[in-house]
Amino acid sequence: MNGADTAWIMVATALVLFMTLPGLALFYGGLVRARNVLSVFMHCYAIACLMSVLWFAFGYSIAFGGSGNGFWGGLDKMFLTGITADTLAGTLPEILFFAFQMTFAIITPALIVGAYVERIGFGFVLLFSSLWMLLCYAPVVHWVWGGGFLGAGGIFGETGVRDFAGGIVVHETAGLAALILAVFLGERRDPSKPPHNPGMVMIGAAMLWVGWFGFNGGSQLAADGGAAMAITVTHLSAAAASLTWALWERIKFGRASLVGLVTGTIAGLASITPASGFVGPIEALAIGAVAGILCQECVIFIRNKTKIDDTLDVFAVHGVGGIFGTIMIAVFGAGTWAAQLGSLAIVGVYTTVVTVGLVYLCKAITPLRVDHETEVNGLDLAVHGERAYEFNS
Repeated sequence: MNGADTAWIMVATALVLFMTLPGLALFYGGLVRARNVLSVFMHCYAIACLMSVLWFAFGYSIAFGGSGNGFWGGLDKMFLTGITADTLAGTLPEILFFAFQMTFAIITPALIVGAYVERIGFGFVLLFSSLWMLLCYAPVVHWVWGGGFLGAGGIFGETGVRDFAGGIVVHETAGLAALILAVFLGERRDPSKPPHNPGMVMIGAAMLWVGWFGFNGGSQLAADGGAAMAITVTHLSAAAASLTWALWERIKFGRASLVGLVTGTIAGLASITPASGFVGPIEALAIGAVAGILCQECVIFIRNKTKIDDTLDVFAVHGVGGIFGTIMIAVFGAGTWAAQLGSLAIVGVYTTVVTVGLVYLCKAITPLRVDHETEVNGLDLAVHGERAYEFNS
């Protein structure tokens, strides 16, 4: 065990949990109407609790177990069987590696929340998120990071696919699942309302930015120069994407908004995630600068051309950002085109098939969408018996 590595990953684990609670909850909560903000908080918090238990029970073993094959890790590590305080994973206590990866298993299904806010059934959220994490996310983790067929020595050769912190594993899977759920749900009855609290959105985005240092820097799994570089390029990409998003918004619409600026931040963070361990500062600036414009154009296209109500633009920002960053690894020569594009295609098809199947299964068990009256009155009071403010709007 290396003490410095262990101390850093402890901090990184806290930072990644901080991304979901409270970062993502505030970011998404501020973007919805006041009558639905508590439902968003409830979704993020309940998912964090439920994914923690399921990752302990089955998810970690499916992703990182040693009794499986190239497609799944097996069940030998269910309930952390055989893992003690002295068991090592590289230079880290394996129990810490479990906890760090658990925070990824929390935030990935939580990202999907942004696509279905203001109209989805709470029971559906819990059932779908649980099955999706176990049957979609955990196997993909094994394929890429757990010694599976897409990683080193797999079907794409000695190096395999390059995905440092989750462009494919986290952002592509969550983005595609979000888009599919938005299609099944259909449009909100009144999608015209603006964010009820842009200040809350900014605070949440700032927390995500800080937490992302643990997300990307921690993925080095060591306290070394590689981790320091990952943190630095993460910051530069976020800054560049924020600026180009705001500039592009100013050029196209005559003003730069706070919500736009901080959405650009998230686009830059998602885009650098897969590449953060393989590129330097100049490449990071380029990735972020392009991401701020690319993701904004995707938001406009999905909203105006496809008419899909991906409410908080999960696919356009996270999905497109993660896919773009994964491709840029090949552009900058840090990975092969076959591995990067092939893995994107394989994971994309698998995610689509599993997500569609789970939607049909879960909605046969519990309602997918709330009724008309609940949607009009807001999910906070109708579903949870609470409201965030004295006067809803």
